[in-house]
Amino acid sequence: MLDKIALALVIIGAIVWGGIGLFQFDLVAWIFGGQSAIVSRIIYSLVGLAGLWCISLFFRRNDVVE
Repeated sequence: MLDKIALALVIIGAIVWGGIGLFQFDLVAWIFGGQSAIVSRIIYSLVGLAGLWCISLFFRRNDVVE
């Protein structure tokens, strides 16, 4: 369950970074009142932590049982 939440946050982060890279538009900052707004900083922090969590996915064994 935590893996799916982390993956969803990483996808959100990728969309935000894509908007910044392609259009110079920060969706999170626009919605929550700027990059320094506390809610924006919380979201940025959660996305960053989710990215760190997703690093562990590279090192896990996935045994598929059929």
